[in-house]
Amino acid sequence: MAKTPHVSETPATQWLKRQGVPFGEHVYEYVEHGGTAVSAAALGVDEHAVVKTLVMADESNKPLIVLMHGDRIVSTKNLARQTSRKRIEPCPPEMAQRHSGYQVGGTSPFGTRKSMPVFVERTVLALPRIYINGGRRGYLVSVDPIVLTESLRAVPVDCALED
Repeated sequence: MAKTPHVSETPATQWLKRQGVPFGEHVYEYVEHGGTAVSAAALGVDEHAVVKTLVMADESNKPLIVLMHGDRIVSTKNLARQTSRKRIEPCPPEMAQRHSGYQVGGTSPFGTRKSMPVFVERTVLALPRIYINGGRRGYLVSVDPIVLTESLRAVPVDCALED
């Protein structure tokens, strides 16, 4: 049986362990700007089950996290409407890193530097298992999506841009 390469702990894996959340570890070769298509292909999983962690900010510059299927795009207009905000837009990379404590491309919703509200595309919760960043580039953890609402307290929203 092939052994998964060991990745040293991250704030995300420490958080998962503290919460008692079982998780799988998945290491792949990180490609700059490769996105979820690269990680999905490397791990042999459907990109729809790879969940990206996006740090955004509202009109008052208050940060928030959105969890979205790797193969879908966030409608910031729908997200703003559903969260009673006037406007939501992606944070610049350096701002996202300051809020999350993670390097862009390795951002996890677990164990962030700042406590931020988390919103999850509702259809992510219907998946049997998700692959989400474990706090380092080239490293995903697999978890039951129920962790997002039960442990992380993510609020379900319908914000995927329609095709």
